[in-house]
Amino acid sequence: MGMKVAHPEMLKAITAAKKKNDRDDAEKITDLLRVKLLSECYMLPTEIRELRRVLRYCTHVVQTAVRMQNKMSGLLMEVGAGYNKKRLHGKKYFHNLLETFDDIPESVKELLKLSRAGYEMFHTAQKHLTKALRTNPLIQERVRRLMTIQGVGEVTALTWVLEIGDPMRFPSVRKAVSYCGLCSAQCESAGKEKRGPISKKRNKHLQTTLVEAAKIAPRWNTQLAAIHERELKKGNRNRATLAVARKIVAYMMAVDKTKADFLVPEEHALA
Repeated sequence: MGMKVAHPEMLKAITAAKKKNDRDDAEKITDLLRVKLLSECYMLPTEIRELRRVLRYCTHVVQTAVRMQNKMSGLLMEVGAGYNKKRLHGKKYFHNLLETFDDIPESVKELLKLSRAGYEMFHTAQKHLTKALRTNPLIQERVRRLMTIQGVGEVTALTWVLEIGDPMRFPSVRKAVSYCGLCSAQCESAGKEKRGPISKKRNKHLQTTLVEAAKIAPRWNTQLAAIHERELKKGNRNRATLAVARKIVAYMMAVDKTKADFLVPEEHALA
């Protein structure tokens, strides 16, 4: 029998006991294991964990680059300089913009140049890391199949592959949706069901990526656009985004489990 890792969330009863010591804890875990009631924690293969570490660092690099860009915007607004927010990330536009400023302090210009250099460095590092992950032979084909879904980019596909691991560990789409944190907490008693806010028990990396993807995916996918429009008519934009994110999970689960490219239904293809 191989080593088993217990799910810490499911063993809270042990920590809540009045009498707690290593011997009693070991006996309780042994009893659970003997009757096959020990809730195990899924462990990704070592190779996938290594790639996941790189991906999470890549996400940190992207967040740092965004902060650098926001800092440039803040400095320009602080001195009352006009600029095009959508073009500020462009290298040529940025340098031309600096040449047009004659009445701002030199210290601000130096800080802008320093922020720009940091942004370019982090942006370049992110591109290299993403390319290395995308072309890794261990996950390359799987990522390619997921990207056949319109609206799913390389970052979304990479995050799914490296955070989910084996898709077969989820017996249904509902389990995967719950793991991604795209459903609300459920409380049912005496035949009455009450839904709470979005559950905090989730994979936060997947949740963030899927929500961001769901905001722009309807632009390229007519099926997702129809879902978003239908939910939007009910008057809740956040609920519409979550509905799109849940549908993306269903699509990726289907592609992952069948190991086949995504096929658009004929009625949507003709549209």
